[in-house]
Amino acid sequence: MLSVRDDYAAPEPVYRRYLGALEQAGFTGDIDDSYGGRLIAATDNSVYQQLPQAVLYPRTTADLQLALRVGQQDAFLSLQFSPRGGGTGTNGQSLSQGVIIDLSRYFKGLLDSDLNEGWVRCQSGMIKDELNDAVRHGGWFFSPDLSTSNRATLGGMINTDASGQGSLVYGKTSDHILGLEAVLVNGEVIETGPVPLVEAQAKAAGEGMEAALYRQALASCVDKRSAVEAKFPALNRFLTGYDLKHCYHPESNTLDLSRLLAGSEGTLAFITEAKLNLTRIPRHKVLVNISYRNFDAALRHAPVMIKANATSVETIDSTVLDLARNDIIWHSVQEHLSEGQVDQPMDGINMVEFTAVDEAEIEAKLQHLLETLDAELAAGDHRHGVVGYKVCRDAQSIQMIYAMRKKSVGLLGAVKGERKPIAFAEDTAVPPESLADFISEFRQLLDGYQLSYGMFGHVDAGVLHVRPALDMKDPADERLLRKISDQVAQLTAKFGGLMWGEHGKGYRSEYAPTFFGPELYPEIQKIKAAFDPDNRLNPGKLATPYGHPTAELVSVDARKRGYYDRQLSQAVRGDYAAAMNCNGNGLCFNYAKDSPMCPSYKVSGDRRYSPKGRATLIREWLRLNANAGLDVSQPPKRSSWLLRDRKNSGNQRDFNHQVKASMDACLACKACASQCPVKVDVPSFRAKFLQWYYQLYRRPLRDHLVASIEDTAPLMAKLPRLSNALTHNAVSQWLFDRVLGYVDTPRLSAPSLNKRWTQQHWRRAGISELLAQEPGAAARQVVVVQDPFTSFYQADVVEAMGQVIASLGYEPVLLNFIGNGKGQHVKGFLRQFKRTATRVTQQLNQLADAGFSLVGMDASTVLCMRDEYHDYAAEEVRFTVALPQEWLAEQQQRLAAATTQSAIAAQLFVHCTEQTALPTTGKIWQQLFSTVGAQIAVVATGCCGMAGTYGHEKEQQENSEKLFEMSWKDALAVSEKPLVTGFSCRCQSHRFASMETKKLQQVEHPVQLLAKLLR
Repeated sequence: MLSVRDDYAAPEPVYRRYLGALEQAGFTGDIDDSYGGRLIAATDNSVYQQLPQAVLYPRTTADLQLALRVGQQDAFLSLQFSPRGGGTGTNGQSLSQGVIIDLSRYFKGLLDSDLNEGWVRCQSGMIKDELNDAVRHGGWFFSPDLSTSNRATLGGMINTDASGQGSLVYGKTSDHILGLEAVLVNGEVIETGPVPLVEAQAKAAGEGMEAALYRQALASCVDKRSAVEAKFPALNRFLTGYDLKHCYHPESNTLDLSRLLAGSEGTLAFITEAKLNLTRIPRHKVLVNISYRNFDAALRHAPVMIKANATSVETIDSTVLDLARNDIIWHSVQEHLSEGQVDQPMDGINMVEFTAVDEAEIEAKLQHLLETLDAELAAGDHRHGVVGYKVCRDAQSIQMIYAMRKKSVGLLGAVKGERKPIAFAEDTAVPPESLADFISEFRQLLDGYQLSYGMFGHVDAGVLHVRPALDMKDPADERLLRKISDQVAQLTAKFGGLMWGEHGKGYRSEYAPTFFGPELYPEIQKIKAAFDPDNRLNPGKLATPYGHPTAELVSVDARKRGYYDRQLSQAVRGDYAAAMNCNGNGLCFNYAKDSPMCPSYKVSGDRRYSPKGRATLIREWLRLNANAGLDVSQPPKRSSWLLRDRKNSGNQRDFNHQVKASMDACLACKACASQCPVKVDVPSFRAKFLQWYYQLYRRPLRDHLVASIEDTAPLMAKLPRLSNALTHNAVSQWLFDRVLGYVDTPRLSAPSLNKRWTQQHWRRAGISELLAQEPGAAARQVVVVQDPFTSFYQADVVEAMGQVIASLGYEPVLLNFIGNGKGQHVKGFLRQFKRTATRVTQQLNQLADAGFSLVGMDASTVLCMRDEYHDYAAEEVRFTVALPQEWLAEQQQRLAAATTQSAIAAQLFVHCTEQTALPTTGKIWQQLFSTVGAQIAVVATGCCGMAGTYGHEKEQQENSEKLFEMSWKDALAVSEKPLVTGFSCRCQSHRFASMETKKLQQVEHPVQLLAKLLR
């Protein structure tokens, strides 16, 4: 059993006694003190790692009040509490060694709205894009636009006063707060909003904690007004936390405590609800993408863009552009970007956006900018470095370009090598007119240390995200982080800016006393003391309470994740690179139901069941094993102590089982392998973990059933009706359910594929037979490589492919079944999988070398050959098995000549693995069917919930059905003619068919419809 320091030895720690008291007091939320659950809250999107004592997930405000009131008991006064939302912070704002209170799980409601007046009231755990989805129909949106908008919570946005693109026009989060509900450290609920100064003074004259807050706000924000005005920089991004400048509004003569809470990073109170104003969605939008010969030219040209009165000006440097060029997203944006000429390549871009309600207003601004650009390009001297531009008016295309810009954060983490661009000085803000000179000196600073880096950001606001590449596993680089931080703080001050223009302070809080100075920093401390006199709320961030004798600020030198990662050998880190590379960007927390990214997280809401969560657990599992002297980069050897550990398989405090529970929830869909910016491929390290785990503990019988399907299915398919009778009678189904924990197993196709193929008078052949043919035979034949799913359980699909091949003038040849090994890999039978991959590679290499065209019907098995085979086959993989649409794309002329059917309309549902690994799949099918006169609409869906064996496992039934209902059921119900590319997706659709939705029983593979059209 893996040893985990989980503080279960006597004497019982204070926090465990607190958790017991909280449960007895009637707390209805979730209490997670497991090692795995705490690890999930130990990291965010920063370089830091702090293991908390426990994580609380309150269901209601009453739960939160109860947690804090119990914490006020004398026995628990040593405990500290910190809020957590989406966990997307880049400076460790939500990290703490105390008790984490996570509001993202249950505080997700939209409580009230008035779409006539343009406001909403929502809970703090609601995700920003989710809010916009809810109000879009009324013509509104919540305008602060940050790159993590599909997983950042509103509470997190408020606590960091987030802004983002277009802030010159739309402002920051605090500019949109109409009022807040917050729970103070003593459990008291307060409502904040603009209050007339007279009323604020009356409140301050009262008793209790709220009165004390108003007294201090008046003293610090009104009485010190002149000092505040003098100190706060005249910047759009003046983020400081405890906004002394805007708490008091002299024009309206009001005081608003919301301005103190915004940007306070959870150090003052727990924000539970927010009333927010909305912005009208611009009816007209145009994006001009201007290409430059280098990044410096883009920065120096920015003032021209700003004078064009654009809504926003965003920029990206060559480093980020090169990463985007090699990412899945590039295919959707490339046509909208001018790549420049051969002698003037594009090494920087500015994205200039114009938005307005009145189209004429945009056109006037746009025309002025384009005339300026055309004049410069016509001159030919490239005096501002412009090498080209493109105008984009299509809303969907503009959205995709911004998706690339938003993905820049994660893409930077995908660079090769041990040094990775990291966030620690990446949101500096200076006056926009000084930005180019500031960045020039910033680059000199980094170049002096011979560091690589990527840059992107909001040039219109003078904010640029600069991420130097450092290796936090290297103590020397960790020390270098400190040096650079100090120098950047000084550099921003030199240019009249500040080090934290957008992403908050967090572990950079140690610079606050210097920035605020001896006159204002004590006022910040007094604000902290009024809200949190004992320094119990996210202590050390922003400020220490005034007069507190022992309180200290956190430091950039705090414990980092690299400290733990360096405890692993280079071999282990290399073998588990897919987990080691996770930088915590959290894109896997994408809330959108039609996104294929991580269905297990979507359906569970448990972050242990996400790629980031699984990578975190695996890294700690590796570290614990390394400290125990075990090298898990190699298959384990059986030993007596390993065998004895089988007896502990029921002990859920064994960290092995906590990791295993997370891996069991994975559907092995591999969406993470392409959707994650740093390619955190969970199935790859999941398989390795399972192989190791099952050397310790007994495998379930069904795993052996899955791994052996390629041996048993061909035998059973010889007599499919008899086999079905034996496996689908009441007794057999009971045994499958009770003994194997396996339900709804599919029936074998009857007649079998071999019989169907023979009836069509098509050839079946083995490798040697094909290779023995006369020269030239390969050119007129198309070899169908069988998989164990469509071949034996949906033979009509393979038969349809044969009909399509024949209709196009080729001879379809069914290759004798040779296996694939996909099930072996999924279940962690890696020794067997390596043998299978090597054997199949040797056989298919021969066919590829002989010039045969190879086609496979099942995306998951075909893509396994393209991916996992390269890692496990002992021979170079030279063959490529094409999916039907890939082969057909090369047959456009024959396809057009062969069609005889009339026009038809259908809807295409793409297998989640296929749509993420091959993002052009939908477009290819549309083009193919257009060639034969059919119109195909691609339906946006996430995972269907089957994903191979996952949907058949008894304990996964509830989640499997929920996933189907989440994005498939309704879409299928309204589809007139659904075409489904995935075998598992068709099985799932058939399984959940009902009398009301009989169409679910009629789903076909696209080649089945194509075969009918070609007859």
